[in-house]
Amino acid sequence: MKVVITGASSGIGEALARHYAADGTVLGLISRRGTALALPGTIVPYPVDVTDEGALAEAARDFTTRFGAPDLVIANAGIAVGTEGADPRDMAKLKKLLEVNVVGLAATLAAFAPAMREARRGTLAGVASVAGFRGLAGNGAYSASKSAAITWMESLRAELHGSGVSVVCICPGYIDTPMTRVNRFRMPFLLTADEAARRFARAIAAKRRLAVIPWQMALVSILLRLLPGWLYDRIASRAPRKPRDVPV
Repeated sequence: MKVVITGASSGIGEALARHYAADGTVLGLISRRGTALALPGTIVPYPVDVTDEGALAEAARDFTTRFGAPDLVIANAGIAVGTEGADPRDMAKLKKLLEVNVVGLAATLAAFAPAMREARRGTLAGVASVAGFRGLAGNGAYSASKSAAITWMESLRAELHGSGVSVVCICPGYIDTPMTRVNRFRMPFLLTADEAARRFARAIAAKRRLAVIPWQMALVSILLRLLPGWLYDRIASRAPRKPRDVPV
């Protein structure tokens, strides 16, 4: 099996790498900081920032030339920070989150899609978030980026329909990673990174179009989407907010 994962140096990306690593497996691990994971199988590190489209394209060319089209690409790299929509100073954060969480995801999948479409097989998976289903107060940039990622993945799935290439969008809730450990509030249904990786892999193997993980967060997301605007505004305005002082 040939698997490519972005954001592979820590958090859920590292857990996914550990999950898929096995004798006979080729892992292409893309991360901004590079990775030195000691894992079974063939490990091919690419110290690439997903916002660098040229470097991503070169990594994809190198991987497909050496190993052929991947069986699975997981666009996992992402960042998060609290924002305040009424504060002009947070527009730079919005631009950065959109660049990484949307354009970086799209560029990753686009870099490998042609070879997979030519091979008429494989799965393109993108990691979004339940935060993309409604706008969360104090988290507008992150919610907007993940909402855009969900919509992009849906469009990509329709475009590749009948090509032999599957598209899976994963929307996790809270996962215990460095990105969530800065939160100063209780996180319901929190999963370890390793458990999340196992559940992601099951959803990918089943080729689920949209997978909300864990199932409890799927119920929460349904309820949130059903709330009328006036009631949602009242509830969401009182919800705890992500710190705005986290570097991105």
